[in-house]
Amino acid sequence: MDVEKRSVDKAAQKMINVMDEAGIENVWDRLEKQQPQCGFGKSGVCCRICSMGPCRITKKASHGVCGADVDTIVARAFLRAVAGGTSAHSDHGRTVAEVFLAAARGEAKDYRIKDSVKLHVLAKELEVETKDRSDNEIAEDVGKIALGEFGKSEGTQLMVKRAPKPRQEIWEKQGVTPRAIDREVVEAMHRSTMGVDQNYKSLLRHASKTALADGWGGSMLATDLQDILFGTPSPGKGEVNLGVISSDQVNIIVHGHDPLMSEIMVDAANDPEILEKAKAAGAKGINVAGVCCTANEMLVRHGVPIAGNFMCQELAIATGAIEMMAVDVQCVMQGIGKVAEKFHTKLFTTAHQAEMVGVEHIPFDEQNAMETAKKMVIAAIDNYKNRGDVNIPKEKETGVMGFTNESIKYMLGGRFRASYRPLNDNIMNGKIRGIAAIVGCTNPKVPMDSTHIALSKELIKRNVLVLTTGCATVACGKCAMLHPKEALELAGEGLREVCETVGMPPILACGSCIDNSRLLVASSEIVAEGGLGEDLSELPLAGACLESVTEKATAIGQYFVASGVYVIFGEDLFQYMGSENVANYLLGGIEEDFGGKWGLENDPIKAAELMLAHIESKRDALGLSDKQERKLYTMEERRALEL
Repeated sequence: MDVEKRSVDKAAQKMINVMDEAGIENVWDRLEKQQPQCGFGKSGVCCRICSMGPCRITKKASHGVCGADVDTIVARAFLRAVAGGTSAHSDHGRTVAEVFLAAARGEAKDYRIKDSVKLHVLAKELEVETKDRSDNEIAEDVGKIALGEFGKSEGTQLMVKRAPKPRQEIWEKQGVTPRAIDREVVEAMHRSTMGVDQNYKSLLRHASKTALADGWGGSMLATDLQDILFGTPSPGKGEVNLGVISSDQVNIIVHGHDPLMSEIMVDAANDPEILEKAKAAGAKGINVAGVCCTANEMLVRHGVPIAGNFMCQELAIATGAIEMMAVDVQCVMQGIGKVAEKFHTKLFTTAHQAEMVGVEHIPFDEQNAMETAKKMVIAAIDNYKNRGDVNIPKEKETGVMGFTNESIKYMLGGRFRASYRPLNDNIMNGKIRGIAAIVGCTNPKVPMDSTHIALSKELIKRNVLVLTTGCATVACGKCAMLHPKEALELAGEGLREVCETVGMPPILACGSCIDNSRLLVASSEIVAEGGLGEDLSELPLAGACLESVTEKATAIGQYFVASGVYVIFGEDLFQYMGSENVANYLLGGIEEDFGGKWGLENDPIKAAELMLAHIESKRDALGLSDKQERKLYTMEERRALEL
């Protein structure tokens, strides 16, 4: 086993070796046992939609039993992946909306409105009356409207109005302005059923509509409501990597994507009575740390350390120092159950959508949230006495995270002049060449974190401002690239000058994967600020997710593409290239319809070059690369100038 081929992170390498020596299987071992993986599935030419199949397209069999050709089969697979990703993000958003409404009504006593300013801003946008009304009264109306976005029978998504006017017109022309979120997902499943939509372009067009319902609907609502309910994040320091696990405290790991449970878990762990119980058990205190996107949520609001990203979940348990891991939804590997059995770790599932065989399920009741959280924390304390030998890596780094649309504008202009103007000006003058969004997962087919790190380094070196979300953020955090001083040492001269002047790092950590909607809002505001075109497709902007894992990543990629952005995925991980027509459309033809397109590249340096070429082409189209001839005005010409 070459551990460096599994991860570039020293802490992860240590724990992979520990698990190997103990004979405990992990995600990399399971991938190895799956080799060779199905070539039909990897290219999307396998269809299992009806019981006449499964069918697979070969030279001998060019059509499925029903007559479906390769274009239809691959397009169906792509649409269903987008629908799956959209449903995951939007079900998260619906749960947040339900608790938000319950909190406004006083039915969820452990939750309360923490960001009144953002509540009033959103209320105004949704045309909710605020004068002479309490925050809870306003929030109740906002919550009702938010819930309506998931299943309303008429109209279109309200959040699409945040997009630039030309973008809205493109969506209307293409017939993809999303309606109710649930409706688009249901129609996606209907269209892709055997015997329904059999035109690959029609199927792919609905993939755009469904994805937009995620990016400009479910995800955007989830982010806004979470900010109001838990507080809008602001930049702050935090620690990242397995070294945050404590040798003398009760360690609790919270893993998943829904902050409803983790928010209360942090409060429960800081309760004075609970802390006394921990000390009575022989521990110095309680250490809560996060894994995956829940980790991002907790750090940016509470400074809670991050133990790792997606593929670190088994490694954290293998330290032998985790008394309890509580998981909710998304990216939770069933394999952690087997790993937990080898150690003393108590594993609890908490979400009603997600249980695991052989794992205790403690339903997280939002109406009695604190009581449920305390029950789990006490179970962790009681388990402290069962801890054996531990193997805790020393590696950890400090980084700054928690950048939002609001905080970036504040940093650029202060409280009374908050604006994207300085950013626009420095893109226009060339000190910043453009903006790159690096998002997504960690995949065992790629040395963990490697592409995120290499891509980020190359882009900031070339004066591109980088924004990250999800596991990409954690990857950058592990190698100190979220540390302002160390990251600036790697930045190009122009980007470094701007960042030092403003006081921000060249890589901005913007939250969890659902917070990609922040990037859409920020991009729209950059357009509104002026000087960089009239639409998102005109911005010197590109995105990348080279270590994608879930259907959520496909949905995210498609809503960025349909919003006019160039998006690059890892070529070996994009499983929809079995049809030449589908490939040609996604990699090129779709740009004629939406102004954005997909790109595929495994190598992060080559991906950076593709992104840079795209950014420079947008600068050229805006005339930003043209050298302006210096003109000396005569007195007569000066008098003629208009003020």
